Amino acid sequence: MNRFTEYCQRLASHLGRIPEDCLNTLQFELEALWNNSGTLFLCGNGGSAGNASHLANDFTFGAGYPNKQGLSVESLSANSAVLTCLANDIGYEHIYSYQLRCKAKASDILIVFSGSGNSPNILRALEEAKVIGCKSFAVLGFDGGSAYELVDIPIHVRCNDMQICEDIQLIIGHYMVQCLNKLANPGD
Repeated sequence: MNRFTEYCQRLASHLGRIPEDCLNTLQFELEALWNNSGTLFLCGNGGSAGNASHLANDFTFGAGYPNKQGLSVESLSANSAVLTCLANDIGYEHIYSYQLRCKAKASDILIVFSGSGNSPNILRALEEAKVIGCKSFAVLGFDGGSAYELVDIPIHVRCNDMQICEDIQLIIGHYMVQCLNKLANPGD
């Protein structure tokens, strides 16, 4: 078997372990958020930060096009001026929680993407979401880390491969975009 086939088989194996009840909850909550004009906040570190920005684009445009306006969404990982200011002035562990404190409302949703579930900035963001009262989801790999206990709804797939973890983040995000798009465009 070649390496690519083996990689695809490992990915498929992990995809089969995504807790479907958690996906259904996320879909329901995103639909309610959309219908109530709430905002979705996304964040992560490294490749997961890239995934947060990628999915912010997809939820903005791909979710409703062409019949409905996209979801109000912000990647907290995207603004380098804000990130470097906050990291420098109050500490890297607060780069997401501070933004949430300034922007989020109880009717909003936070989704964090993390392989380990142990990044201090992710944990502080989940804590801040609880203070604000906004619902939080976490797409987690490895053993789920401290985020598993802190988040409202963990979407955890035990996987010790960071690339597979990041693939799963995008696949879950893309699936949610398609669910919303189907809602906006029922005839397609």
